[in-house]
Amino acid sequence: MDTYWHMNLDIRNGVITGLILAGAGAFISFWLAIRILRKGRKITFFRIRRQYFIKGLRLMIVGLGLTSAAILLGLYGEPVAYSYFPPSPTPSPSPTISLTPTISLTPTITSTPTITLTFQFSQTPTITPTAFVPLAIEAQFTSEITPNPEAVFSPLAFSQIVVNALPVNPATVFDNPVGQLYAVFSYDGMTPGAQWTALWYRDGRLIHYETKPWDGETGGYGFTDWNPDPQEWEPGKYQVYIFVGLEWKVVGEFTVRGEPSTPIPTIAPSITPTITSTRTATQTLLPTATP
Repeated sequence: MDTYWHMNLDIRNGVITGLILAGAGAFISFWLAIRILRKGRKITFFRIRRQYFIKGLRLMIVGLGLTSAAILLGLYGEPVAYSYFPPSPTPSPSPTISLTPTISLTPTITSTPTITLTFQFSQTPTITPTAFVPLAIEAQFTSEITPNPEAVFSPLAFSQIVVNALPVNPATVFDNPVGQLYAVFSYDGMTPGAQWTALWYRDGRLIHYETKPWDGETGGYGFTDWNPDPQEWEPGKYQVYIFVGLEWKVVGEFTVRGEPSTPIPTIAPSITPTITSTRTATQTLLPTATP
């Protein structure tokens, strides 16, 4: 199979090519002229030295001509060429039909943006598409402020200790006894006074919740916690859901292992009555004298 190489050379490319060739030729002419003139100076005979001088002078003239040609090409080459060869109109490419992207919600940045909390352990919680606030808890809502639908929350980090609103040694597996547990998050775009709710589930059963108007800032760090009796930390899978109004924002999951500790019953001391004998005094009649 034969291969052919074809190059499209327009007026602009031709002018640039001529400019490069003229510049290269001028440089070579000046370089050769300088070499010939230096060599002619070393020759003793006048006639030969004169021939070298004339040859070098001719090369200098050629270099000056090529330099002038390069300057003229750069300044007037393209306009002059277009005056003799007017450009033909090129058909504009027909636009291809592109798919219209769907509009996705973009969280707005408030005037006081906060740094998103990056946790040590990444979580991949099981997302439940039917997460909702139970009607019994919804009936306890007290806020009348409309929450911001663009409020965002970071993934939850679970820890037994919180220092300066940050979790210490966050984990997803805890061994009994667990004690108090925090679900820490960062947030942005919250509306002060809007109702928010945290639901704690164990194996799909609601075991703890809190719902109240938001008393924090528009952005920062927050947490929801649970500190039950030790026997309530039964082993299993736990999920924590965060809602703003009735809109579900984030869910986190952790595991509790080991049987919960049971409280040791305390035996109250019983009072044993002691039997004491009581002596009763008896009266003895003395004999009386008979007159």
